[in-house]
Amino acid sequence: MNQQPPSSTDRLGDLARRYAEVRDTTLHLSAPLSDEDCQVQSMPDASPTKWHLAHLTWFFETFVLEPHEPQFKPFDPNFRVLFNSYYQGIGAQFPRAQRGLLSRPSLATIKRYRANVDERMLALLQRAESDHDTAAALQPLVTLGLHHEQQHQELLLTDIKHALSFGADGTCDIADSSPTYGAYAGPSPRSEVPSQPLRWHSYDGGLFELGHDPTLDGEFCFDNETPRHTSYTAPFQLASRPINHGEWLAFIDDAGYQRPELWLSMGWAWLHAASGSVGVSPRRAPLYWQRREPGHGGDWLVHTLQGTTAIDPRTPMCHLSYFEADAYARWAGARLPTEAEWEFAARALGTHALHHAHFADRGVFHPLPPVAAGGDEPVQLYGDVWEWTQSSYGAYPGYRPLPGAVGEYNGKFMCNQFVLRGGSCATPAGHARASYRNFFPPEAQWQFSGLRLARDIGT
Repeated sequence: MNQQPPSSTDRLGDLARRYAEVRDTTLHLSAPLSDEDCQVQSMPDASPTKWHLAHLTWFFETFVLEPHEPQFKPFDPNFRVLFNSYYQGIGAQFPRAQRGLLSRPSLATIKRYRANVDERMLALLQRAESDHDTAAALQPLVTLGLHHEQQHQELLLTDIKHALSFGADGTCDIADSSPTYGAYAGPSPRSEVPSQPLRWHSYDGGLFELGHDPTLDGEFCFDNETPRHTSYTAPFQLASRPINHGEWLAFIDDAGYQRPELWLSMGWAWLHAASGSVGVSPRRAPLYWQRREPGHGGDWLVHTLQGTTAIDPRTPMCHLSYFEADAYARWAGARLPTEAEWEFAARALGTHALHHAHFADRGVFHPLPPVAAGGDEPVQLYGDVWEWTQSSYGAYPGYRPLPGAVGEYNGKFMCNQFVLRGGSCATPAGHARASYRNFFPPEAQWQFSGLRLARDIGT
């Protein structure tokens, strides 16, 4: 029997169910937080949870409801400015670094805003089931909005982790007590798997197709993953797993943060930027690491979303800047992979690795040790930690941004950023794919960013 393609009605019904699911997940992620937690903005690059909840709602109200809802009326006209992130085509924005100063509207008002827009969105989707033209216009916008919301679900977790780190109690003996001030989630599971040695996998390289493939990656992609085009990579080797905390300890013990020959010039300046103030020392460890008090065993503690805990040397390193990742690779006699090499290896691995990766749906929100490494293929290529590449974030040949204000989503940031690949333990399941291009400036640390080594064949 021939299978008929889904009708626009079926697709909209699926989209409405998906809309409710994604929106509910965002509220679930914010549920462990107090009203005070949701107000905090701990640095200019982070946003308060309350702002995330409002901005995500603003996106659907502005880009979907306003052009398509009959007799559209905004929930509050002031929100158009307050919760516009960077869309110049929409109008003015409240200063990003001051979002934490917005004590009003209250969190309760923001939740009413979300409920109001959700009700109107679902009603609009239902009405569109009998209007083919409206359905065709809504599907790409709502789908983009849901993937945008999933990106902010990860940002919500990384931003609140940074905020709660200021309440972490790094002086307690974690063997005798359980710190709670900096905890967002319950304790992560402790695995007894042994540390896996790092091995190398070789790839012949050559010409291949780089970028989004609907057959392999699913129908949706962001515009920066296109167009798919022919690329070339020379033969290379890729490490079997990401670098772990134990290996980073060896880098620290070998004075890795004090050796200028390991660092890019901008990285060395970034490393010492904090030393301009009296009594402030240059960086000597990654973000969230802190020295134990003498007599408490071990040297280091680390802040996690489960609170302050002892470092597990087997877990992948995270919260590294590009500068740190590059310095470590130089120290290890290797380099960071290009994004073409990373995607070449991911394509060779196949899509099965996505289904076994450690993403946010597991509720652990911290990297886990690899169960096995060094077999016929690399492990943890997806999930656990985003992997820095040495590739600058730029346009693929023939790239064109989307028309209108939504075209500001990715293309305007193609300057002074580096590409990361693979997703993390805070990335929603189903949101990652081989062609996904994340990007951050080289000094960014608050994301779950780690590294996997690469090297040229014969080195």
